[in-house]
Amino acid sequence: MTLVITVKNVANGATVRMETEPEERIGEIIESAAEYWKKDPGAYVLKKGKTLLSASSTIDESGIIGNDILELIPDPEGGST
Repeated sequence: MTLVITVKNVANGATVRMETEPEERIGEIIESAAEYWKKDPGAYVLKKGKTLLSASSTIDESGIIGNDILELIPDPEGGST
C-alpha cells in the first residue's frame, strides 16, 4: 500500500511530496530528500513532531501514516559534514 508523505526542509521551508511503501527505510527517505535539495544525507535526520526517526526503521515501524509531514533537519548529533 503506497503512502504519500510530505518532507519539509526546515532550512528554507520548502516541501516535497513522496510516495513511499510501508517497508521503506527512513534512511531511504532522507537520501531521496537530501538528493532533491542537493544536501549531504549523512548530515540530516527526519523528525515527526518531536520524535527523531531512526534511519534504520521502516515507515511502518515509525508509525508514519499517509499525509504525514516529516521535517528534514540537521543531525543534532553532528552527522557527517
